[in-house]
Order: sequence, then C-alpha cells, then structure tokens
Amino acid sequence: MNIVLVGMQWGDEGKGKIIDILSAKADYIVRYQGGNNAGHTVVVQNKEYIFHLMPSGILHKDKICCIGNGVVIDPAVLLKEINDLQKCGLHIGKRLKISTLAHVILPYHRILDQLRETKRTQKIGTTGRGIGPCYADKINRCGIRMVDLLNPGVLRQKLRDNLNEKNEIFKKVYGNPGFSFEKIYKEYLGYGREFGSSICDTAMLLNEAHRRRKEVLFEGAQGTFLDIDFGTYPFVTSSSTTAGGACIGSGISPVHIDKVIGVVKAYTTRVGEGPFPTEFSSRFGKIVRERGSEFGATTGRPRRCGWFDAVMARASVILNGISELAITKMDVLDGMPTIKVCTAYIYKGKRFTAFPHDFEVIKNAKPIYKEFSGWDKRPYKPSSYRELHPHAKDYLSFLKDHLRAKITMVSVGSSRQDTILL
Repeated sequence: MNIVLVGMQWGDEGKGKIIDILSAKADYIVRYQGGNNAGHTVVVQNKEYIFHLMPSGILHKDKICCIGNGVVIDPAVLLKEINDLQKCGLHIGKRLKISTLAHVILPYHRILDQLRETKRTQKIGTTGRGIGPCYADKINRCGIRMVDLLNPGVLRQKLRDNLNEKNEIFKKVYGNPGFSFEKIYKEYLGYGREFGSSICDTAMLLNEAHRRRKEVLFEGAQGTFLDIDFGTYPFVTSSSTTAGGACIGSGISPVHIDKVIGVVKAYTTRVGEGPFPTEFSSRFGKIVRERGSEFGATTGRPRRCGWFDAVMARASVILNGISELAITKMDVLDGMPTIKVCTAYIYKGKRFTAFPHDFEVIKNAKPIYKEFSGWDKRPYKPSSYRELHPHAKDYLSFLKDHLRAKITMVSVGSSRQDTILL
C-alpha cells in the first residue's frame, strides 16, 4: 500500500510523530518536497529528534528512506543530520537514498533569500534557508542537481554560468561582493564524494518497490495552506505541499496512491507572516503557545495560535483527497472551559463557508464560531478512546462529521505511546 501523509493547516501539525508511528509498518519512507525550512520532531523514550531533510522513518532501523526529486537539498545540513544521528548510535549505512534529480541549495541561494526579504515592504517571513531561490533556479532551468555533484565538468560549467549572472546581481542590486567560484566548486565536489553512494534514481527504486508490493509512506513537509498554488499566497512555501506533490516529487504515478492521511492540530497555528482569521489575542495566544511548546523546530520562532479553522480544514480534505484524520495536541485543550471551532467567515456582510482566495477577504474576514464545552485535565493521559472525556469525544465527533473524514489517530502527548489508535 502507498500512503501519503500531509499537513492540513500551515505546517507544524505534528506530522513527524505520526510518520514515525506509520513507519513501523512501511518498507520505504519518502520525503517528496520542501527543504530544510521544515522540521519534524519525534520523541522516542524521552529523547527528542529533530529532522530537517532526513525522513522521520530513519529511526526505524530496517527501513529505506528516500529524499525525492521534489526536495531541495542543502548538503551541509544533510551531512550534519547524518553525523548527529550516528553520534546517537543510529546507523544510516545504505538505508538513505537521494534522488539524482533533487536540486541543490548553494551559498548564493541562502544569501539572496535573506537580502530579498530586507528589500520587501510586505515581508513573507522566509526562513532565509535559500529554499525559494533554489526552486526559482529550478524553474529558470539553471539549477544544479545532486547528480551534477558527481560530474566535475558539468558542475564547473553550471556553477560558472550561474556565478557570472548572480555575482552581477549581488554587486549591482544588493551591494554584496558576491561569491568565489573556486571555494564553492571545491566544497560541493566534496559533497558529491560524501553522498556519492547514496545518490541514485529513486523514482525507479520506488516503482520497483511498488511492483514488489512493498509498503511506501510519502512524507510531506509544511502544510496544505503553504502550498505554492493553493496556500495563502504570497505567504507560502515554494513547493507543492498537497498530496499531489507526492507524485511530482517522487516519480510515483497517481494511480498507485492508495490512501491519503491528513494531520491536523486540535487548534490552529501559523509561523511567520500572513492572514490568520482565528488567531487568539496576544495574551491567550501566549498561554496556548507555552502550553503546547509552539516554537518552530527549524527556526525556534514562536508560532501564532488560534482556534480550529474548519473552513480551511474542510478545504484540505477536498484538495488532498483525505479519507483519514490524525488529530494532534488534543491535550493542549485540557482544562479550557470553552472551545471554539470556526465554521464560516463573514466579510462585508457575506458569509463564506468555502475557503476564499481573495487575499483581502482572508485578511479581514471575521470567524463565525461554534462553541463546545471544555473538559477537565485528567490526572493521567488517556490510552484509549473510551478514556477520553465525554466533551472531548463530542469535539472529535463534530470534527469527523464536519470534515467528512474518519478519525483514526488522536495524539495526547509528544511520545509515541501518547497516541490513541481508533
């Protein structure tokens, strides 16, 4: 079975933990888009692992983990992740496979990302990791791919052409001295030698795995509303974060996808700039942020927090073809007297039950809420659906019916065992 797991909000839904759980039954785990602007956190036996490029399934020692062609790779970051995992006693060996076609983040991508943000009056809230400029080079057909790091002649020609153009831009537009060809060339040839045994045709590898009836789990980064097409543009990432991106970013045909699972928080969070209709007041937002440890795994930035937005969640179900839901961070709502769910927006007297694409509407719309009775914080963490408070069950029942997808997992804590399977 081929399963795609996607975030249904603005990322940070707790996908890393769910992927880690599902990886136990998978043979291959595939990261299919994004770069090291995303972070997945997994807690195993009270030890926290934070992944930026490495698929979360690497913690299971007998799994093959693939970084697909849709990912943009900063080789220095990936190398550090590998070294850190090996220091923790986790042997990677031949289990990591990197697509020959994955594009490479270079130093000029990172600096350009940061310089562009300083020039903007409307800040995007980029992480400054070079993700957008790398994807832009891919579309502009001047990108450097992992396979190019294995061929000194090709790398030399591509890098020289890029620096001839980009150094002029850096000097004349940004007053930056630009970059040395020799320094980058030598560094990235070294990465080619470092990763050479892992770089391969992952599309053929995965299609062969499918032919042999192996279980493949596709791991998305970010969330649906950071999608370059369907997200709250321009406050989005630079790749296809929806389930469709799994096919584009891995080389697996859409007809081979068996199931899409959506991961969604019991409330809503967002990092960086952009509209957020259900955002809490700053005071209440701080309380929820501290209770839920809502700080970015990649940047450490504080996440903005708000009530569950069923308008965007329902749109996510439709866009991704989600049939199953994993609800995370239910425990953060423990002890709240009242809990709200946004079921519609209202703007200039007009009611919106479908997610609007007009930026002005999203930015200025007021949420229409349905209220639920809260539940007391239990002295122990529930280990089954039966042990959940009746009001928590009412809340989940509403989400299931409103979103029209069944709930198969409920997370009540950060560890693997703090997960209720329905």
